[in-house]
Amino acid sequence: MHILVAGGAGFIGSHLCDRLLLDGHRLTVVDNFDPYYARALKERNLAHVRAHPQARVLELDLARDDLAPAFEGVEAVVQMAARAGVRESWGASFAGYLDSNVLSTQRLLEAAKGRRLRSFVYVSSASVYGDEHLGPVDEHAATRPHSPYGITKLAGEHLALLYQRLYGVPACSLRYFSVYGPRERPDKGLQIFLTAARDAQPITVFGDGSQRRDFTYVGDIIEGTVAALERSPAGEIINLGRGKVETLNNLLATVERVTGKRLDLRHGPTQDGDVRVTAALIDKARRLLDYNPQVDVETGIRRQWQHVLDGAAPQGPTRTR
Repeated sequence: MHILVAGGAGFIGSHLCDRLLLDGHRLTVVDNFDPYYARALKERNLAHVRAHPQARVLELDLARDDLAPAFEGVEAVVQMAARAGVRESWGASFAGYLDSNVLSTQRLLEAAKGRRLRSFVYVSSASVYGDEHLGPVDEHAATRPHSPYGITKLAGEHLALLYQRLYGVPACSLRYFSVYGPRERPDKGLQIFLTAARDAQPITVFGDGSQRRDFTYVGDIIEGTVAALERSPAGEIINLGRGKVETLNNLLATVERVTGKRLDLRHGPTQDGDVRVTAALIDKARRLLDYNPQVDVETGIRRQWQHVLDGAAPQGPTRTR
């Protein structure tokens, strides 16, 4: 297929691009290189994609630019372009989240309307569930986002399903749970912990460390996303997690074991928007996508640690398992 990947320069998007090129697909990669974190990191993520004869990279603002050139010859779309970060989505910065997460999604769906696409995959987040669920959730659980970021991701889901119902855009939504792995954003927890371990720097843990997360390795997330592209479960919302939870304290102990470093831990107050638990029931993903996560947390952390030790040098495309 010829696949449009929106947000392909990011952490997860670049892994997806590598995998799709290995599978023989053609790619149009769109990114606005938002300065939320350093452009140089995104350019390293995309180095092998830019050099690939089956790929082209377009620098576009999905909220404002003409999207017709990006859709030339395209047969499927993955919309993972978004401004990330729960804690940063409050206050005046919310306007940027509306542009990047809601308006951009609506304009992609509008551009997709009337085209003969095989699939349109919208990437959502476990943030849509909020902070009321202390156990594993399935896709029918109440959605009460605990942050402005989560609200924007839920709005994108509703838009995708609306365009599917009214205009036949073959859209589905994937709710990602706590994704980690090589190329992780520099502001995300595990990347912070591993970098601090390497550089012998102190770490601030917000809260007491008892919060639980369904940490999911990026390679498993990519497998589920590729399956959604190929199977096109239009109209569906699907959790993609590991289906197992770890406390933050256990994660930190694993970081110490993997790195061989004793972490210098400091504690700070819980941050606005942080939730106590993310935990996915993944029966639907198993049924519809044949999804079967393989990578345990320690193995995944070892892979990310090696990437941190390598200084985030450019990596050639490899299968993410």
